[in-house]
Amino acid sequence: MNISKYRKLTLIVPFTLMLGLGACEKDFEELNKNPNVAEVATPSFILTNALESTIDRQFGVEASMDGGDIIVQHMAKIQYPDEDAYFFRTTTYQNIWNGFYAQGLEDFNLITKLGVEQKNPNYQAVGLIMRAYTFSLLTDIYGDIPYSDALRAKEGVLQPKYDKQQDVYKGILGELKQATTLIDASGSAISGDILFDGDMTHWLKFANSLRLRLAMRMTDTEPENKAFAEGIIKEVLASPATLFQSNADNAQLVYRSAAPNNNPINENRKTRDDHRVSKTLVTKLTALNDPRLAVYAQKPEAGGDYVGVPNGIDAETANGLGLSKTSRLGSYFTRSDAPGVLMTYAEVLFFRAEAIARGIVAGNAATTYTAAIRASMEQFGIESAAITTYLAQPAVAYNAANYKQSIGNQKWIALFQQGLEAWSEYRRLDYPNDLKPGPEAALTKLPTRFRYPGNEQSVNLANYQAAVANQGADNLTTKLWWDKF
Repeated sequence: MNISKYRKLTLIVPFTLMLGLGACEKDFEELNKNPNVAEVATPSFILTNALESTIDRQFGVEASMDGGDIIVQHMAKIQYPDEDAYFFRTTTYQNIWNGFYAQGLEDFNLITKLGVEQKNPNYQAVGLIMRAYTFSLLTDIYGDIPYSDALRAKEGVLQPKYDKQQDVYKGILGELKQATTLIDASGSAISGDILFDGDMTHWLKFANSLRLRLAMRMTDTEPENKAFAEGIIKEVLASPATLFQSNADNAQLVYRSAAPNNNPINENRKTRDDHRVSKTLVTKLTALNDPRLAVYAQKPEAGGDYVGVPNGIDAETANGLGLSKTSRLGSYFTRSDAPGVLMTYAEVLFFRAEAIARGIVAGNAATTYTAAIRASMEQFGIESAAITTYLAQPAVAYNAANYKQSIGNQKWIALFQQGLEAWSEYRRLDYPNDLKPGPEAALTKLPTRFRYPGNEQSVNLANYQAAVANQGADNLTTKLWWDKF
């Protein structure tokens, strides 16, 4: 896939429209046109910018490095450990919210509209898929969110209502289904696609794999919603060719090496060194002889074996552990061209194994579970012999009596550096079940959501209050709708 030809980092998206001046003379109208400004929005330019800004936001400091990665104890802080104790900054809630709504969603919404206006259903489909994906991130971070009224400021909707999370889920699942009906692999081409290089077959697989992810999230909900979800699960799993079939299908943005187009973790590490691999992760992977540990972490600069940092400790204790004596994040993830991963083949296999275990579809859950682990390891370049040895361990073997434990523990390992998704799956499956807040933590259990940004109380108070009345207190421990256990 040739990603680089689409990357124009000095790009200013040229979709400014000319204002009508009410002139009567044609020559006067021509005289007042700016030849350097496009009169028709160009979806390819918008798509490039929207994909990069959204994925940058997803894997940036606030959402992942100091958010999901910390909460699920994949990472820890050795300096400035406030987030590790769940003292999140108010700007964190605001910046995530603003970044996804005002940047990615506005652009994906525009791409969807331009696909219709310019009679290119493939652009429309991509816009819908990425709209759905971004809304799924938002709702899994906050819960109830503006959805049906969102992105309607030009229509005069300046105080959008919050939709219940179950309605958001049904809405975005509907958008994904619509997208699959629009995709035409032999139809009009799209450009500016830095995710799949314009390959609409890959977009179809991504849409259906996302439908599987979101439907599986609903499987412990009320009977009506559970039945709705199981119908989708059966549909998508009945057509495996329209899902990810190998790691070659993984949805990931492969960054380039030149700033500012490099991976956000790489950019962060140029000036910061306050993150370390969590002691929780190092302990678990060491106990399992998991070869992914050598990919996930570096051995301490001062020498010796892997040393993780405990989560939720005070600044003095953290600093005393020593920057050179603890394990930094593995170079696989810190290099400038490291991928930003949205979804993988391993995830699809884990979902299939779970669907079999739940009795939703037929198959062999144990075999599919081991295939998922193998796919995860192959994603990180682990050799086949090492994978076979790992799978032969009793501690790794599939436990049919507790599928959530087997799948939850291994998915937690596989989702390393997919912090937001790892957080969602931990909340849903409740494994690993021994993740505990550190001694300085503000809570007695791991956070289950982020608080709404403070600006919502200033500019959208009535709708904010309605959301809180429906969902529960606006704090870090109120459970989301699908988080039932």
